[in-house]
Amino acid sequence: MNIHEYQAKNILKSYGVRIQEGIVADTPAQAVEVARELNQQTGTKWFVIKAQIHAGGRGKGGGVKIAKNYDEVREISKQILGMQLVTHQTVPEGKKVNKVLISQDVYYPGPNEPKEFYVSILLDRAKSCNVIMVSTEGGMDIEEVAAHTPEKIIKEWIDPRVGLQPFQARKVAFALGLEGDAHKEMVRFIHALYKAYIDTDSSMFEINPVLKTSDNKILAVDAKVNLDDNAMFRHKDFVALRDTNEEDPLEVEAGESDLNYVKLNGNVGCMVNGAGLAMATMDIIKLSGGEPANFLDVGGGANARTVEAGFRIILKDPNVKAILINIFGGIVRCDRVANGVVEAYKKIGDIRVPIIVRLQGTNAEEGARIIDESGLKVYSAVLLKDAADRVKEVLREIGG
Repeated sequence: MNIHEYQAKNILKSYGVRIQEGIVADTPAQAVEVARELNQQTGTKWFVIKAQIHAGGRGKGGGVKIAKNYDEVREISKQILGMQLVTHQTVPEGKKVNKVLISQDVYYPGPNEPKEFYVSILLDRAKSCNVIMVSTEGGMDIEEVAAHTPEKIIKEWIDPRVGLQPFQARKVAFALGLEGDAHKEMVRFIHALYKAYIDTDSSMFEINPVLKTSDNKILAVDAKVNLDDNAMFRHKDFVALRDTNEEDPLEVEAGESDLNYVKLNGNVGCMVNGAGLAMATMDIIKLSGGEPANFLDVGGGANARTVEAGFRIILKDPNVKAILINIFGGIVRCDRVANGVVEAYKKIGDIRVPIIVRLQGTNAEEGARIIDESGLKVYSAVLLKDAADRVKEVLREIGG
């Protein structure tokens, strides 16, 4: 689950991670109020107005601006709130900005030059370890750094059995070229950040940039945090951090029906029980000349209710020209799935796209018979090759 920058920073601060202080607002008038409050708390005279959406690249899209007085705070907040912010990480139409974060100016003059770094923590599945990734090229698109100057990305793997060791935090700070007070500050920053990552069961922390201020403080200027949905039962207070306005409406609806759904950009919708089978089904679709429109796993206990919910979600995607249902009858019997498909089809009504149903496993032949005798525009298949041929035939008929 992604959360907003201001929410992520609140979590980091609770673990002793120094952050760029800020207060969230959802109207221009409130933005001025919190700017005054921030001035009293931190003494800052300039303010950074940041759009709060679940996407990076906000500054390049016009979602991050500097205000030098309260009038500018009001005017800039008015410009950003309600705008459709387009970045390289949003959909083409962008995302609507409903909140802004009013932050202190931390790029103040001092005895040293400010310096930006990149720091992230995530799981390296290949090594079965957490990995801390850092770079001296903070503030830039890390993808560009990785593509053109990969030597500037330093990685430190953490054995989960022993955790982050002091020498590893010092090694990271040295790799960033820090010394003296800045080095000590970075070591403390890395330790606090890693503890926050572990304790919150997060799947990713990305702090870009981490700033060494002109007086050698180390702090998080931005924060992108992804919380592991599978660990929410241990962090019930995090559920309130979810902003469904930032998520795909179909994915939200699928979650309410206990379906695992991810929208893609293809023309063939697919409904499958099991993640591995879903991946194989998407391969079938591509080999047949189509493109998968979604990943949809209805789980091992597929029934008429889940099939109907899956149908409704898939059919709300206007790009879908055909649907492939691929079910393995292990826990669930294929004849029950077939009856569920027929029942859902009749209940929804007016389904104008062809549906291919491939059933394999317990009572597969009985399931195919039910589909074939239903009188509906549903085609049955037993083998993967049969399903692939049916998809190819259907796409040819509809010119997809």
